[in-house]
Amino acid sequence: MRPSARIPSILAGLALAVGGAVALAPSAQADAKACEQYVAQHAPKATDGAAEACYQGQIGNQTSCVSSLVAVGASKDAANSACEASR
Repeated sequence: MRPSARIPSILAGLALAVGGAVALAPSAQADAKACEQYVAQHAPKATDGAAEACYQGQIGNQTSCVSSLVAVGASKDAANSACEASR
């Protein structure tokens, strides 16, 4: 293969690899923010503990997320919905 033909192929391969990595990257921060926003709208008195609780939900610990939100004043229904948003 000629060097002049090799460079565009390498660049095209790199562009596809980088594009695929960006497309598959998780948007973890957006999920925690969605949970925190839900708490702010539906259980405003529980916003102080929302960040840590939503993080627990984001990493898959839904039980801890719900119990933490209930402990700081959210209703069980609001806590369940907020923790679902963190997934």
